[in-house]
Amino acid sequence: MKTIKKYLTLSVLSIAFVSCSSDDNSSAANKVTLSFTNTFGDKTIVLGDANSTTATVHTSAEGQVHHFSEVKYVISNIRLVKNDGKEVPYNINNLDEGATVINQAKPESLRYVLRDIPKGDYKQIKFGLGVRSDLNVLNEVKFPKFYAAAGANDTEMMWEWGTGYRFTKIEGFYGADQSALSIHTGSTVEDGENEQLQQGVDAYRNVTLDLPSIATVGKNAPTIVIKADFNHLLSGKTHTIKLSSGTGSDDNATPNVHTAVQMTKFVDNLGGNGSSDLSGMFSIIEVKN
Repeated sequence: MKTIKKYLTLSVLSIAFVSCSSDDNSSAANKVTLSFTNTFGDKTIVLGDANSTTATVHTSAEGQVHHFSEVKYVISNIRLVKNDGKEVPYNINNLDEGATVINQAKPESLRYVLRDIPKGDYKQIKFGLGVRSDLNVLNEVKFPKFYAAAGANDTEMMWEWGTGYRFTKIEGFYGADQSALSIHTGSTVEDGENEQLQQGVDAYRNVTLDLPSIATVGKNAPTIVIKADFNHLLSGKTHTIKLSSGTGSDDNATPNVHTAVQMTKFVDNLGGNGSSDLSGMFSIIEVKN
């Protein structure tokens, strides 16, 4: 009888140990996946050349018909915000581990996995469109992984004059004659005192998005589905833009022509103006726990 009681006691202890182990696992850090979908309104963008019959065609608020052959942008400085307001930064000072190039032509780039996110309930996400000014230097030694990704032939997210990264790169066509549409954004430099270069226009934007439902990290590894609606490029919350090709200060359809003032309008539409608009073209479709 004592032997039976002994085995029963051991069984109960074993069950308790397994139960506790299970509870411990649920408190571990886990992954969060950011899944990006690039659209015109509710239509997923299909890329195409000037003569494409399959590319997604869109009409701006100014009535200009356009489509894209290339869509790329940099996401960095990612922070998840818990229910209590505490921000959890994700490798915010390391471009190799905390930044990525979203490329519509590469489906694998549309999913970015955040690893070892602490257990908790998260209500908000913040991230940068582009690269913060203190990191926006083409440093192959410090960040070889990101440098290589941004400089690859199929990416080319670097300014030719070597002052920093491109933040967005959009190529396409507009109008009945399929005129070239080429919108490149990124921070600029200008001559300062003693001919020293200093930052001119800061094209980096902080984006803040409330989650429609709580993302619970622990036993779950949630996916946050983020929409980038490129209707905002020309028909944004801040500016309504009409494309024009030419060499005047108001012309804006190609990067070798448009001024920093013109570029800033695209930046405000895509990433928000930093004051009244903190979301730009981005919104959350859903949270999958």
